[in-house]
Amino acid sequence: MSRRTTGLAIEAEGLTRSFGDTRALAGIDLQVPAGTVYGLLGPNGAGKTTAVRVLATLLRPDGGTARVFGHDVVTEADAVRGRVSLTGQYASVDEDLTGTENLVLLARLLGLRKPAARERAAALLAAFGLTDASDRQVKKYSGGMRRRIDIAASILNTPDLLFLDEPTTGLDPRSRNQVWEIVRAVVAHGTTVLLTTQYLDEADQLAGRIAVVDHGRVIAEGTPGELKSSVGSGTVHLRLRDAAQRPEAEKVLQAALGVPVQLEADPVALLARVGEAGSDLDASAQAARALGDLARAGIVVDDFSLGQPSLDEVFLALTDHPAVPADERDDQLEAAR
Repeated sequence: MSRRTTGLAIEAEGLTRSFGDTRALAGIDLQVPAGTVYGLLGPNGAGKTTAVRVLATLLRPDGGTARVFGHDVVTEADAVRGRVSLTGQYASVDEDLTGTENLVLLARLLGLRKPAARERAAALLAAFGLTDASDRQVKKYSGGMRRRIDIAASILNTPDLLFLDEPTTGLDPRSRNQVWEIVRAVVAHGTTVLLTTQYLDEADQLAGRIAVVDHGRVIAEGTPGELKSSVGSGTVHLRLRDAAQRPEAEKVLQAALGVPVQLEADPVALLARVGEAGSDLDASAQAARALGDLARAGIVVDDFSLGQPSLDEVFLALTDHPAVPADERDDQLEAAR
């Protein structure tokens, strides 16, 4: 049976936190509706994990206030801890124990008698597709299996609020999809999820609303669609047959679209945002006009697409830097292969 909570799960105003001379949180404001997935989206070092640790009562804020289901995270920390659970970026289970042993041990620490603990462990292992690996040491699990057992451990006591701190970093696409299905199932049973991630597609798949965090501040907030439309209703990506034509193609595109054209690392690739506020044409019409102008100029286009802005495009528009540095993106792509 699902548990439905109403109102706000989290209310934070002006949260600050510093580590020496480094200011991790510079005045974060959040309002997280109960019973939803709320995403904190931002690059490494943006302050996402620090915010989670403050809201989970693991760190005291230097300033500001935060309440979880009406309980102050500083003065009513015990009440907050009774309603939340946290899955961090690294597995918190004991790698030398089996999946069953880990869940039974944690269930016993939560006060369940041994038969009830074993029953709860078996049910979670089955729900997370880990029954066949239940008697295997966790250190022999794959990365996706480790994340699943970690999330299973976090919901042994069915928390009202679950913090998921970058739960799919480094996972292959199949494992990411499995974690996404678990998150949806948890929320369907009434748990609120605060999800931190670097991936716009992950936030887009799961979160009803997203706060974009950079340098310890919320710089934008809204639904995934609202955030993407804030930097234009579409993005034109094209690849030329001849790299020598790129300078001319850039001029033609800029004249046709009336917006700056971005040159990509690939010498035959260009992109531009279209359908921005103030334009007298929608994105499709702008893109069609640009293609026609390129053809009339004798510029051969091998590949063309019009889609929604990407994570990097949103961040470039908001912060003048990409969400994930190029070397980290390469590492993430390699890990996903």
